[in-house]
This record gives sequence, structure tokens and C-alpha cells, in this order.
Amino acid sequence: MALNTELDAHDTRILAELQGDARLTMAELGRRVHLSQPAVTERVRKLEAAGVITGYRATVDLTKLGYGIRALIRVGRAEYARVVKLIQQTPECINAYNVTGEDSWILEIAVIDVAHLDAVVTKFCILTETATSIILNPAREHQPMLPPQRDSVRPPIRKVINA
Repeated sequence: MALNTELDAHDTRILAELQGDARLTMAELGRRVHLSQPAVTERVRKLEAAGVITGYRATVDLTKLGYGIRALIRVGRAEYARVVKLIQQTPECINAYNVTGEDSWILEIAVIDVAHLDAVVTKFCILTETATSIILNPAREHQPMLPPQRDSVRPPIRKVINA
């Protein structure tokens, strides 16, 4: 089950259902994917053992926790270990990505207000140049992902071969 090609239609449906609601009971999950509870439990266990399912978590509304601003901080080139250490010491950092391109890192943060934003950004400005964008409205978050279907991935332009 380590390869995408080994996931069958039942596995794909299980992944879709659990990404939609990870609190489903095995009995309800089995009903939704048309398998018995023992069969679906075994498949979920195998998906977990193969590392396809890596965990379960609650998604929270950050504004209801008091975080009024979410922002992206683009961090320039700096010593990798120093950036990682600073990220680990920054509880406001929700997600951190080491990326290619002009920036070395893109960080997603949640802060209370502009003063709090300034304090967090300043920590990273000490290391290197940064650029910050406030998230106004997320268009998509927590998109469920299923194995790619090769036949649905087509190049936008077909090559023309002259005879």
C-alpha cells in the first residue's frame, strides 16, 4: 500500500470520508463506503501503517480563539538551523515551508493584532529580509486530497508534428 497505484476505490473513498470528518465511527465509515466494520477498520489500519494516514486533528476557528490576523511572512536566505530554531520558538507560526525561489521560507502566522504582528515579524527581520502579507480571505483551506488519476492529467497544448 506504499504506492498510490495500490489504493483501490474503497481506500480512496475511505480517505475522502475521513478527510471530511475524521470523527466518523468505523461502523458509519463502513456504511458510507459499503464495507463491513471489520473490513473498513482493517483498511484504515493498513492506511495508517503505510503512512498514507498520518494523523487526525481538530480544525479550529482562529478568530474565535482571539487571533484577529493571519499573515504570510516570506523569509529570505538565512542559516537553515537558525530559521528552524526560531520557527520552533514561535508559537504563532501555524505552518512553515522551506521553499525554492527568491524566498527561502514561507511562514503562516496567526496573531492578535497589528502590534503582535510587528513583534513576530521583527523576530524574523533580525535574521534576514522579510516581506509580509496579511491574509484577507482564504479562498480554499483543508482541501481533501485523493490519489491523482493519471488519465485526468493532460497537457494544455498538444504537440503538432509536421509530416
